[in-house]
Amino acid sequence: MAEPKPLFSYRPYWAHRFGPAPFLPLSRAEMDTLGWDSCDIVLVTGDAYVDHPSFGMAIIGRLLEAQGFRVGLIAQPDWSSPAAFAALGRPNLFFGVTSGNMDSMVNRYTADRRLRHNDSYTPNEEGGRRPDRAVIVYAQRCREAFRDAPIVIGGIEASLRRVAHYDYWSDKVRRSILVDSKADLLVYGNAERAVVEIAHRVAKGEAPRDITDVRGTAVLRGTVPEGWTVIEAGGDATGPAPAPRERTVIRLPDWEHVAKDPLLYAEASRAMHLENNPGNARALVQRHGDKEVWLNPPPFPLSTPEFDGVFALPYARAPHPAYGGARIPAWEMIRFSITILRGCFGGCSFCSITEHEGRIIQNRSEASILREIETIRDNGAGFTGSISDLGGPTANMYRLACKDATTQALCRRWSCVYPEICKNLNTDHEPLIQLYRQARAVPGIKRILIGSGVRYDLALRSPAYIRELVTHHVGGYLKIAPEHTEPGPLALMMKPDISSFDRFKALFDRFAREAGKELYLIPYFIAAHPGTTDQDMLNLALWLKRKGFRLDQVQTFLPSPLALATTMYHTERNPLRPLGHSRAETVITAKGLRQRRLHKAFLRYHDAENWPMLRDALKHMGRADLIGPGKHHLVPAWQPAGTGRSGGEGARTGRKHGPQSRIGPRALT
Repeated sequence: MAEPKPLFSYRPYWAHRFGPAPFLPLSRAEMDTLGWDSCDIVLVTGDAYVDHPSFGMAIIGRLLEAQGFRVGLIAQPDWSSPAAFAALGRPNLFFGVTSGNMDSMVNRYTADRRLRHNDSYTPNEEGGRRPDRAVIVYAQRCREAFRDAPIVIGGIEASLRRVAHYDYWSDKVRRSILVDSKADLLVYGNAERAVVEIAHRVAKGEAPRDITDVRGTAVLRGTVPEGWTVIEAGGDATGPAPAPRERTVIRLPDWEHVAKDPLLYAEASRAMHLENNPGNARALVQRHGDKEVWLNPPPFPLSTPEFDGVFALPYARAPHPAYGGARIPAWEMIRFSITILRGCFGGCSFCSITEHEGRIIQNRSEASILREIETIRDNGAGFTGSISDLGGPTANMYRLACKDATTQALCRRWSCVYPEICKNLNTDHEPLIQLYRQARAVPGIKRILIGSGVRYDLALRSPAYIRELVTHHVGGYLKIAPEHTEPGPLALMMKPDISSFDRFKALFDRFAREAGKELYLIPYFIAAHPGTTDQDMLNLALWLKRKGFRLDQVQTFLPSPLALATTMYHTERNPLRPLGHSRAETVITAKGLRQRRLHKAFLRYHDAENWPMLRDALKHMGRADLIGPGKHHLVPAWQPAGTGRSGGEGARTGRKHGPQSRIGPRALT
C-alpha cells in the first residue's frame, strides 16, 4: 500500500508571497487591501464565515492558503441570482462548494419534516439563509456566473450524497449529487489530502474533471477503463483474470434499479459500507443513465504531525468582522472547546461519522492541544478559565487503535466495539488521562469540562478513566447515549446492551460520592428507530420511570443520507446481514407520522400533552393496567385543564451538541 504524500510537503504556489490574510476575503474591497487582483480558489459555503478549525471552510481555506493559493470566501450568498457568486470574480483555478457543516436538509427540517425557523450557523440564528439542497443550487449559480469555471463540491452534504441515496424529505431515491450538481469533481470525507492535491494539479494545468485517481473523490466517466476487474455487488467478478484490489472495482446496482427495487438499494448500501477501510477498500462504480459515477477508495487518515499542522494554521478564531456583534450560536458553543481527535470506530448504524470521517482515529499530539489551550487563554475574548470540552466525535477514543497495523489494514468489520469490543483493539485510556491532567495543569485554566460523547462501554475497560472524569471534568451532569434499552433496536443500532449503561452508572455514582460531588447522568434515547416496535418504546418508558428519568429533550430518528439505519428505514431490510430474496432479514419500521409521534411520546411519558395519545395506545396494546394514579402506572387517567390538545406534539426535540464533532458530522444524525 503506497504511502500518501505528506500534506505539507508540496512546493508552495507562487502566490504564497502575499502571506496569510487576517481573514479570508469576503469582498473585492478586502481583496484590494490584500493586494490581490484575483482569487485562485473561491469557496462557497452555506454557513457564516467563522475563522476557526471547527468550521470546515475555515480549515480548507486556511490549508489552501498555506499551500500558497489566494482563497476567497462567499458565505451564505443570495442564491436568487448569480450576482453574489460573481462578487470575487472568476477564480483562476476552481470554485469549491459546500452546504456548510451540516447537510442543508438536516439543517432546515425536523424529523417530522417541519421547517426549522432558526439556524445556529447564521448571524442572529436567522433561518432561511441557505437554500434546500444547497450544494446543487450553489453549483448551478457558480456555473451561471462563470460558465467555464471548474466546480469542485465537498463537505458533509456532498460526502453523504455521493452515490444514489434515499432522501427522506422527498421520500425517493435521488441520483448522486455529482450528477445533479453538474460539478466537475466531488470530494468526500475529510478533504485535506484530496483538496491539496487537486489544487496543485489544477495549478499545473490539469482540468478537475480529468483528475480521476485521487483518493476520497468521485468523478463521472463514460465507461469503466480497460484493465479493471469488475465485481458485481454481492456477486462474482467479471472481466479479465483476477486483479489486485487496486485494479478491482465493485459495481453497485444502477441508480435506475435501486430507485425502484428496495432490495437492490439495500445491496448497494451494504456493498458501499464494506468498502470503508482505506487499507483494503476497492473503488466503486454506479451507473446513472449514460454516465458512470466512479468513487475512488477513501482517503488515508492524517498523521499526528499533519493533524497538528492543520490546527496550527493562522486562524483568527472569530467570526468575520462583517458580522459586527451578531450572535452566531454554533460559534458560541465551540469557541472554548478543543478538538483532540477525528473519526469513530463505533459504527452506530444511525450515525454518519463513519461514512464521512472514517473508522480510524486521527489524533492530535498533546503539545498541539496544550498550545491551543494556551491560545484560548491568552487571546480568547471573554474567556474566564473554563475549557468547555476536549473531544471529537467521541470523548474517549483518543489514541485508541488496532494493536496491529497489518490487522487494521485487512479488517472488514462494521464496528470495532459491536457486538463486542474487538480483542485486537487497544482500549488503554492512560494517554487520555494524562492529557486531562496536563490540560488542567496549564496556568490560568480553572476547569476542563467533558460534557458529552463518552463511549461508556469503552470507558468500562478503564475505571481509572471514569474516576478521573468524574472527579475533575464533569460540571454537574454528563450526557451519554444508550439510545435504547431493548435488544431488538440496540442490535440494529449496533449499540451495546443496556447493562453496560447500568455498570457505567454504578461507577459514575460511586466515584461522584467519593469525590463529594452531586453529579447526574443525562441519557439520550432515539424514538422510532428502525426495528423499534410500540412494545419496545413502552418497555423503554417503563424503564425510564423505574430509574426516575424525566427526559426534557428527545430525538426522533431522522433518516440522514447514506446511513445504514436509513437503508433499513427505506427498504425495511437489514443490510448488516447478507441479502438476497430468500435470506434478507426484514426490519419493522415506524414510518407514519402518528406512530413516530407516539414513539416520541413514550420518551416523555411524564408530559401531560402526551397523555391522551399514550392512554389510547396503552388501551390498544392491552395495557390499560398502566393507566392510573399509582407509582406503577405510566400515565394517570385524569387530564389537566388546557393540556393534551396537541396530539403528543408538545415534546421538545433536538440535542444540544457538545464540541466540534457535534457541530460537524455528529449533527447529521
